[in-house]
Amino acid sequence: MHPEVVQYKPGNCPKCGMSLVPVKGENHSSHSPEHSPSMGHTGHDHHAMMIADYKKRFYVVLILTMPIMLLSEMIQHWLNLHISFPRSKYLLLALSSVVFFYGGWPFLKGLVEEAKAKNPGMMFLIGFAVSVAYIYSVAIVFGLQGMDFFWELATLILIMLLGHWVEMKSVAGASRELELLVKLMPSEAHMVMPDMVHDVKTDTLKENDIILVKPGEKVAADGIILEGESYLNESMLTGESKPVQKIKGDKVIAGAINGNGAIKITVSHAAKDSYLSQVIKLVDDAQKSKSKTQLLADTAARWLTIIALLAGMGTFLYWYLTGQSLAFAMERMVTVIVICCPHALGLAVPLVVAKSTALSAKNGLLIKNRTAFENARKITTIVFDKTGTLTVGKFEVSKIVSLQKELNENEIIRLASALEQKSEHPIATGIMQKVKQLSIAIPAAENFNAVTGKGVEATVEGKKILVVSPGYLKENNLSVSNGFTANNRETVVFLIVNNVLAGYIALSDEIRPESAESIRILKQNNIKSILLTGDNSKVAKNVAETIGMDNFIAEVLPHQKLEKIKELQSKGEFVAMTGDGVNDAPALAQADVGIAVGSGSDIAAETAGIVLVNSNPKDIVGLILFGKATYRKMIQNLIWATGYNVVALPLAAGVLYHQGIVLSPAAGAVLMTLSTVIVAINASMLKVKS
Repeated sequence: MHPEVVQYKPGNCPKCGMSLVPVKGENHSSHSPEHSPSMGHTGHDHHAMMIADYKKRFYVVLILTMPIMLLSEMIQHWLNLHISFPRSKYLLLALSSVVFFYGGWPFLKGLVEEAKAKNPGMMFLIGFAVSVAYIYSVAIVFGLQGMDFFWELATLILIMLLGHWVEMKSVAGASRELELLVKLMPSEAHMVMPDMVHDVKTDTLKENDIILVKPGEKVAADGIILEGESYLNESMLTGESKPVQKIKGDKVIAGAINGNGAIKITVSHAAKDSYLSQVIKLVDDAQKSKSKTQLLADTAARWLTIIALLAGMGTFLYWYLTGQSLAFAMERMVTVIVICCPHALGLAVPLVVAKSTALSAKNGLLIKNRTAFENARKITTIVFDKTGTLTVGKFEVSKIVSLQKELNENEIIRLASALEQKSEHPIATGIMQKVKQLSIAIPAAENFNAVTGKGVEATVEGKKILVVSPGYLKENNLSVSNGFTANNRETVVFLIVNNVLAGYIALSDEIRPESAESIRILKQNNIKSILLTGDNSKVAKNVAETIGMDNFIAEVLPHQKLEKIKELQSKGEFVAMTGDGVNDAPALAQADVGIAVGSGSDIAAETAGIVLVNSNPKDIVGLILFGKATYRKMIQNLIWATGYNVVALPLAAGVLYHQGIVLSPAAGAVLMTLSTVIVAINASMLKVKS
């Protein structure tokens, strides 16, 4: 029920009163790789146990409430009935005692636990209200003058049990997407041995093991395809609805569903380090983390508890001291305390948090920092990286030009490939693809070194070779002759051999079809878009103008991106920065909202508050719109959870008593339960807009 409640010894949950259960290694692994031997709530099983417990208590109390009401004098008066027999009041006491001790047990336990913790809350208020009603009614049975509260007590406990039952089902529903993520990981894998295929437990897999994934099965571990090809459905992990073709050498993610082809996979790492396990841990951590909105709700709930106790006592004293009967004053006090229970307020934000983080994970949006996610609504400017975000990120060689007679085009790209063969940069991938097409043998490179933000250098066949950007040429006063040309969409890298400019390679990167639509939606929401890239000005300008961006900043090094973010912030902009989480780490940390994009299975971008699995710009727009929708739900819930008290509390206290309008404890409980249900339903209606 409350997964954040964990302790290292047996006991009861201070929030719901249920016994904590031991956290077993095999059950807990889905939430924590460390398998800590603690006591706590264990997800789905404990949810189900609590729901069943409240359901049983509800039905028992429902059955007992019927005879209690028939034996109550007030109900008999209303129905014009007369049911009386010797010692009937003792039967009424006995039935009510069962309702009080059995049906009210979770609330009584909660009262004691919260009192011990010196942190009175919802359970304290309910437990206090039913205890006052019961003790007063028992005193009536044994001689005190007045009318008992037994039927009010029974209906109050009945409604509170129903409210908790409905609430728990709502909480379970809000966390169901996380449970679905947990279930994505198959329990067994087919390990390929030298002489046979053997089924093993998934959590025993380690790096370099080879596993077989048959058609229709789930991938048991992150890895690289060693043999075979197939289409994999990764929709539950990345939000990509179409199956993705995977061939030999491609990466696969644990939990993806295999299509019609059998594939063999070399395992990249143990199950606890898999992408899916990290996603589950991120979602779990995000659901437990508290943003400013949650802290605000917690503060409001504490104050509402204090107000409930003070208002209840004040109401009792007012009516009793102004001549009303003890029974009437007690009834007003109980009703005020019940109606002021901060139940809905306590659920207002957590339910939305549970729903939004789980929904986000299913759509390839991983929330590491709740505050960053909720702050998405404040974004006024979003800074985009170009390659792989606004563009496809698949560079293709469009031109190879030699500037030295002794070097032909094939020699230019052959020497460049020696330096680019170990790089995963999109430009390097484009060069290597061209080398493969031309069937050129790649020479070895020695003394390899990266020139930060400018290119790479190495020794190849005894020559000093550099592959660099236009910025390097400017800094070193090197000019290009022989009619150098490149269109506005081409990115150019230059080859320098023994300090002499030898040639250049032009590559083009296609703009994503979704980019223009994404920028248009941002403009509709009054959010400025700026392109920030290390590429040359011509390419940056062409991309920015083609898709309708507000501005572009080109030829910047990674450390300069930080300064550009600071510059925008100094102008009063609330800035979101998108980057790959590695070179862009300083800028991501400086931005008001850091978004790591295109991280694939590497989600360890510590400086980013949010990780997008895909690099699709529509996902970034979706993040902002979903952040706004989530915040709206939280505010709606907070307004309702506090607002109904403004009307209900005075009615419960009896402000309109002389006008003939007064709420009974049962009616107060109905209103309180209704507010909780409305908050739960509103949270469940949160959706991700595609």
